[in-house]
Amino acid sequence: MMKMIFRWHGEKDPISLQYISQIPGIKGIVTSLYHLPLGEKWPVDKIVSMQEQAAQYGLSLEVVDSFRIHEDIKLGKSTRDQLIPNYCENIRNLASSGIKVICYNFMPVFDWTRTNMTYELPDGSNTLAFDMDTVNSVDPKKGIDLPGWGTNYKPEVLQRLLADYADVTEEQLWKNFEYFLERVIPVAEQAGIKLAIHADDPPRPIFGLPRIMKNREDIHRLIDFSASPANGLTICTGSLGSSFENDVPTIIREFGKHIYFVHARNVKVNEKGDFYESGHHTESGSLDMAEIMKALYEVGFSGYMRPDHGRMIWGETGIPGYGLYDRALGVAYLNGLWEGIKKMHTSK
Repeated sequence: MMKMIFRWHGEKDPISLQYISQIPGIKGIVTSLYHLPLGEKWPVDKIVSMQEQAAQYGLSLEVVDSFRIHEDIKLGKSTRDQLIPNYCENIRNLASSGIKVICYNFMPVFDWTRTNMTYELPDGSNTLAFDMDTVNSVDPKKGIDLPGWGTNYKPEVLQRLLADYADVTEEQLWKNFEYFLERVIPVAEQAGIKLAIHADDPPRPIFGLPRIMKNREDIHRLIDFSASPANGLTICTGSLGSSFENDVPTIIREFGKHIYFVHARNVKVNEKGDFYESGHHTESGSLDMAEIMKALYEVGFSGYMRPDHGRMIWGETGIPGYGLYDRALGVAYLNGLWEGIKKMHTSK
């Protein structure tokens, strides 16, 4: 049975757990220990504390999002042999605390890129947007002042990272990824936890950095690498769907049994590949959300889903992409689609 959950950014989040619990159909939250530096061990008591906070409002915490990987691991530096054991210990700690799924990615330097955090739509709402011309106009040597870049790294650190990646090809990044997987998948399988990789966002090279989770072929390589049940996917409809070469329902139908987590959102994409994050409804964007939900139902998806991102509407302010109102509307829409599809199938 599919479980609808909601992203919560911890105590700093302007959206309270109480408000989240009032959204019909929400079973739990997904969060992370955002304040901890990369590579550090996660104390069990901190994980349990978040679960206890959620439980006060009838919410579970069984999924961790943004479980980041240190850049030295992605770069294949010798320090990875100290950092990977820490990652493995964190996997064990999460599993012992009742976490079922870990969402992670292997994107170099950053988790995602947008060029505008408050792109205004005709109706006066605003949303996250990506414009390739804006990206191409940036000279990385002079610094990168884009969401997800300059805000995360000091200029000198960013330049050092870009220099480190200058000679890393896509194939070398794959080899570094496989080195990581060889060591963490057995630990996750033994602990009884699922690893669910998130697609690159957006799924294309930017500033010459390699990308290895862009499309069906990349997903196929990952799944072929290990048949372990711990080796799985987070299907982010908006990330994959921001490239016209990705048919999201077809990808779902092909890899259905490996999907443990879904980030469900719509995007409006133009012929250049620029996009903005629209409302969840099919008619609001370029993705057929009804067909996506139908594909998930047909493959027997029984994992976790969250409404991924949302516009800022009705005068709301807060963490860009993570307002309450539009994501709550997204929950209602997605749950409505799921109920309708389920009743259509069961009535046959």
